[in-house]
Amino acid sequence: MAKARVYYECQNCGRRSPRYMGRCPGCGEFNTMIELVEEPEAPSGAARPASVPRSQPQRLNDVTAEGDERYPVPVAELARVLGGGLVPGSVVLIGGDPGIGKSTLLLQMAALMEAVAGPVLYVSGEESERQIKMRAERLGLSADQVYLVTETEMGAILAHVESIKPRLLIIDSIQTTYLEGKASAAGSVSQVRECAAQLRELAKTSGIAVFLVGHVTKEGVIAGPRVLEHIVDTVLYLEGDRFQAYRLLRSVKNRFGPTSEVGVFEMRDRGLVEIANPSEVFIAERVVNAPGSAIAVTLEGTRPLLIEVQALASQTVYPNPRRTANGVDPNRMLLITAVLTQRLGIKLYEKDIFVNVISGLKIDEPAADLAIAVAIASSVWDRPVPADMAFVGEIGLSGELRAVSQTSLRIREAAKLGFKRVMVPRTYRREEAPLPQVQVLTVRSLADALSQALPESR
Repeated sequence: MAKARVYYECQNCGRRSPRYMGRCPGCGEFNTMIELVEEPEAPSGAARPASVPRSQPQRLNDVTAEGDERYPVPVAELARVLGGGLVPGSVVLIGGDPGIGKSTLLLQMAALMEAVAGPVLYVSGEESERQIKMRAERLGLSADQVYLVTETEMGAILAHVESIKPRLLIIDSIQTTYLEGKASAAGSVSQVRECAAQLRELAKTSGIAVFLVGHVTKEGVIAGPRVLEHIVDTVLYLEGDRFQAYRLLRSVKNRFGPTSEVGVFEMRDRGLVEIANPSEVFIAERVVNAPGSAIAVTLEGTRPLLIEVQALASQTVYPNPRRTANGVDPNRMLLITAVLTQRLGIKLYEKDIFVNVISGLKIDEPAADLAIAVAIASSVWDRPVPADMAFVGEIGLSGELRAVSQTSLRIREAAKLGFKRVMVPRTYRREEAPLPQVQVLTVRSLADALSQALPESR
C-alpha cells in the first residue's frame, strides 16, 4: 500500500520542497514553508467511474445574457470601478494594506445594497459580531437584512448560505477560511485555492455576488497564489497613505468593465465618503506663484485628474547628491534629471532634488514627465510657474516631447477647473473642436516648454 507523501510548500509563492527550508528559494521570504501531506492516488490500472457531465454545450447564438443585469450600486465611485454596477454571480477580490479601510468599505456597501439586491451575509474570520456591530454604530449604519457571522470553516459557511439565501456574500478574509479534511493550515496556498474555487462555484451556480477580502504582502500584492486572481472576475486594490485621508479604489482586472478604473474616497469619522470631483480637491490647497510647483493632468483609467507636483532643489553638502521621489517612479525622476542636465545644461549634479506628489497620490504614467521637469527647473531657477497653466507630455532621452493618450480629455478637465493654458506636445492630434476658454500651447522639446513656462523676464 502506498504511503502518504510529505512535502513543504511556501505560503507566499507556492514553491514546493521535499524538505523544510528556513528561507524559500522562490520568493526569498523566511519562515513561510509549511508541512503538507498528500494522500496516495489510486493505482493507474484501477478502474475509475466515468464522470457525469453537469452541463450541456450550447450554441453561441442561443446563449442569452438576460441574467446579467447589474445590481445598481448606491456608491457612485464603487459603481464606476465595478464597471457600472454589481453583476449577479460575480466574484470580486479586494486587497489592501491593513487598516486601509477594506472592511469599512464593504460594511458600508452591505448596508446600502440590502435595499437593492436583498439579504447580505457578512462572514468574518477575524472579528466577532460585536466588533462589527460597534463599527456599524460608529459609521451610523442600520440594516435589517444584513446578517453577521464569525466563521472560518468552509462547510459551515456554505450551510449558512443555504439557510439565509443571501444575494450578496462577503468573506473577510479568504486567508482565514479553510476546508476541513485537508492537511494544510488555513491561509496556505492549497487552502486558499480550494476555498476560492468553491466560492466561485457557489457564485456561478446560485447567482450570488461574492466579495473576498485578501491580505497583502509587504510588497503590496495580494498574498497567496496568483491563481487566486485568475479564479475571480474582478480584482480591486484599495490604496492610500495611512497619514492621508484619501483612498483610491483601483481595478486591475474586470471581466465586466474597463480595467485600471479608479474610484476616489476620503476617510472620515463616518467612514469612506466618495469624492465626486477629485481634481478640485487635490489642488484646493495649492499655493499660487510658489516656485517648484506645477500641475500635471494624469489619467487614471478613464478619469482625468489634476495633481500638483512639487519639487525642491537645494545645494548639496555631500559628494553624491540625493534624489528623493515620493509619489513618482524614482527611475523616471532620474531620467528627467539626466535630460535636464545633459540636454539643457542645468547643473543638477551639485543639488539635492526632492519631488513630491501632493495628497499621497502615486503617478505611474509618463504623461506627468513635463510637469515634473517644469517643477524641478522652477525650483532651480526660483521662478514660479503661471498659476493658470497645466502640463501634459512625455519626455524622451533626446529632450523631445512625445504625445500621450486621451489628450483632449485632459484638456477638457483642465478647462473645467479654470485653467487658461495647457501645454502639450506638438504631435498632439486634435480630436474635437478647440475650447474657447483654454489656450493649447504646443511645444516640440523640453527646452521650448521651459522657455514658455519659465521665461527669464519673469
